[in-house]
Amino acid sequence: MSTRFDKSRLPSRHVSLGPERAPHRSYYYAMGMTEEEIGRPFVGIASAGNDSAPCNTTLDAQADICRAGVEQGGGTPRRFNTITVTDGIAMGHQGMKSSLVSREVIADSIELSVRGHCYDALVGFAGCDKSLPGMMMAMLRLNVPAIFVYGGSILPGRFHDRDVTVVDVFEAVGQFAAGNCPLSQLTALEQVACPGHGACGGQFTANTMACVGEAIGLSLPNSNMAPAPYKSREEIAVAAGRQVMELVARNLRPRDICTRAAFENAARVVAATGGSTNAALHLPAMASECGIAFDLFDVAEIFKSTPYIADLKPGGRYVAKDMHEAGGIYMAMKTLLDGGFLDPEPMTVTGRTLGENIEEVTWNPDQKVIYPVSRPLSPTGGVVGLKGSLAPEGAIVKVAGMHRLQFTGPARVFDCEEDAFAAVESRAIAEGSVIVIRYEGPKGGPGMREMLSTTAALYGLGMGEKVALITDGRFSGGTRGFCIGHVGPEAADGGPIALVEDGDTIAIDAEAGTIDLLVEPAVLDRRRQGWQPRAHDYQSGALWRYARTVGPAVKGAITHPGAASETHTYADI
Repeated sequence: MSTRFDKSRLPSRHVSLGPERAPHRSYYYAMGMTEEEIGRPFVGIASAGNDSAPCNTTLDAQADICRAGVEQGGGTPRRFNTITVTDGIAMGHQGMKSSLVSREVIADSIELSVRGHCYDALVGFAGCDKSLPGMMMAMLRLNVPAIFVYGGSILPGRFHDRDVTVVDVFEAVGQFAAGNCPLSQLTALEQVACPGHGACGGQFTANTMACVGEAIGLSLPNSNMAPAPYKSREEIAVAAGRQVMELVARNLRPRDICTRAAFENAARVVAATGGSTNAALHLPAMASECGIAFDLFDVAEIFKSTPYIADLKPGGRYVAKDMHEAGGIYMAMKTLLDGGFLDPEPMTVTGRTLGENIEEVTWNPDQKVIYPVSRPLSPTGGVVGLKGSLAPEGAIVKVAGMHRLQFTGPARVFDCEEDAFAAVESRAIAEGSVIVIRYEGPKGGPGMREMLSTTAALYGLGMGEKVALITDGRFSGGTRGFCIGHVGPEAADGGPIALVEDGDTIAIDAEAGTIDLLVEPAVLDRRRQGWQPRAHDYQSGALWRYARTVGPAVKGAITHPGAASETHTYADI
């Protein structure tokens, strides 16, 4: 074993050192391990690979390639798998209730695997939306040296000589319903929109959280935007395995890297790239794993003062492949740092600070995707926080690419997404309406469903900017239009959204950051007295347990107290 590592001080000593661990070692010998390999640090390689969707189909192969890097660095790799729920397939039906819940299951399953087998470090490979924050939450919770690797995005499809993504297919469903897209064209589009392996190509949730991985310091520089089919992903996997052993040698841990300043940097990058509103759930949840108080309002305050500089879908023109070719997220961070929008001091998994990493980047004036902060696409971020009488605990809207930032109209209220989608599909929504979908929050859903099927159908009908949509649920990173999510308190907790009635006037101002229900307080008081909590349909199993333990969206919809209540950290057992 390398003299760089003192195994007697690492967690794996509990399963590999001393005469009393002879039974444990017998299992390792059964798997063909040598005495030398048993004597090295054990590195868990967690993969979210599976056959559920193209987001995840290359992850196991990348994780296996990572083994070589771990071995080169003096460690012994131990690969294991976790689940995913793929949003594109879960979307628009009851399966979406499982999506956000899966983030917690992913983090919990990785924690349990590492704790049970006493691994000394972790490299995590993830592809679909919730597997990225779930993987990083586990790393922060365990606090062993760790590196996060994104499996890479899908390449764009081509249809009628233009780049397309899966969001184009969702929107084409609405066009079909409106009679503006023949079935033959919808069928042709669905067959080419997703041409191979990788996660959704726009700046949707997966790519947003991949950017967060680099901005917050848990991923190797410019590693996450390389598309899944690129050969360079193999080099990245090996490099991650090799570098995690350097972190073990230095005892450089995730919480040393993910300071409050690092979370603020990550929020800046989300806003600057027009990223998914889901980041406002995932960043607070990740921060909780470090014991850092960082809620929706903290995120929104940063969004408010960050220029929008990356011309990415769904609000813009380009996809992750283009971002990679333009220089990756570090190219965007280069101009943000030069403009004074990033803190250069947080440490990263390179063993150097973010600022030191960015020093190696040369600005490319010829690329078209990332604008300098001196002439941004817009002076404030692509994502905005809202607060007001309808959402005392806050709400969030993605304004990247929007032309209209104020909206006032009468409410059209639905108590579940299915009813709202049916009304949209039958063209029963009037222009100027504010669609309210409630009882879809973390507790009330349960599971806080995304509403991409409904919002995409609205766009397909040509109603995308002619109505607003408000929900205590959430939206896909692919959603565009005046769509406000994470309204809190949620309806299940008796928040004001539970008291809205058809015809009530709702006023939204994304410039001022306000969202108000224009109903007299006395009227609302009478409604509140008559309000009764609703029982949901999931009275057993994982969704029942989630509904019993989940907290509000403003704090990340987390299910446990986090590091602030810890009495010990796994890494120090």
